[in-house]
Amino acid sequence: MATVMLQVLLALAPGTLAYAWFFGPGVLVQIGLATVFALVYEAIMLRWRGRSLRPFINDYSAVVTAVLFALCIPPLAPWWISCIAMLFAIVFAKHLYGGLGQNVFNPAMVAYVVVLISFPQVMTAWLPPLSIAEHDLGLSGSLVAIFTGQVPVAGGWDVVSQATPLDVIKTGTESGTVVPELLLSPVFGHIGGVGWEWIAAGFILGGIFLLYRRVISWQVPVALMGSVLLLSLPFWILEPELN
Repeated sequence: MATVMLQVLLALAPGTLAYAWFFGPGVLVQIGLATVFALVYEAIMLRWRGRSLRPFINDYSAVVTAVLFALCIPPLAPWWISCIAMLFAIVFAKHLYGGLGQNVFNPAMVAYVVVLISFPQVMTAWLPPLSIAEHDLGLSGSLVAIFTGQVPVAGGWDVVSQATPLDVIKTGTESGTVVPELLLSPVFGHIGGVGWEWIAAGFILGGIFLLYRRVISWQVPVALMGSVLLLSLPFWILEPELN
């Protein structure tokens, strides 16, 4: 199990590095925070259940959960988001169902849903890519924002956060603007959102690595992407300028 989890972490590395390159080091801080909280809760639950710490802590499953969750939240989300999220991921979604392999739902996604519903404003404070951002907070500024909730620039969160490419498309089409016009926004690159297209490419590279190592089977990603294409293609054919 440890070998599998380590390969998953390795597969996540290219996309994670691209994330940090385009959006700053906040994502790395979030990964560190989530990992610490996940391991603490894992140790507490193992002790409570009378299990030995070493074999379960060393299987890296809690670390994978933490990394997957951290990649889903805004880079400057406050530290307590990870604390609450890992509580639900490790304690409720994992151990209360019997531990690794017994959980009905993915613990990282349970954690994400809980904090998204509970703290929607915090979970929508996304950063623009550094190439078009007015301010680059760097590591020190990111740490201040994460641990104090304040950004060390004039204007506060309003000047450092920005709508995501999907938000731009959603609000733009609702107001009657066609997609080709919206794609002229600086948040969009050649294929998708600036930075996000390279992050996606990094995770695709990781997925290919997992396929090559036979950690995952091809049927699941093909079925997922095929379903998205099958469900969305008719709408694009009917209204290409709005979809």
